[in-house]
Amino acid sequence: MWALVVRFDLRDESAAAEFDALVADLTPRIAAEEPGTLVYAVHTIEGTPLSRLFYEVYADKNAFDQHEQQEHTKRFLAAREQYLRDFRVEFLGAPSGKGVPE
Repeated sequence: MWALVVRFDLRDESAAAEFDALVADLTPRIAAEEPGTLVYAVHTIEGTPLSRLFYEVYADKNAFDQHEQQEHTKRFLAAREQYLRDFRVEFLGAPSGKGVPE
């Protein structure tokens, strides 16, 4: 398993709406075309309306690399910059807990 979280901090309300539209176009393509992407969840953050948190889980590093090479992902990565104030990526170690495959 390969996982990461990304926090995006958006410039303003207009940028947040445009970013959300970009994400709405991206996520169905990931669901339909990326069998190695196990979870691709996008969250708002309570009390922080200009932030979004992505939680991504891939079957392995190769599945993540394939995700990064998809045209829909490349379009998202290029377009998102105009909406961002900042972002942070954190790659996660091996998980433990409920619902985690052994």
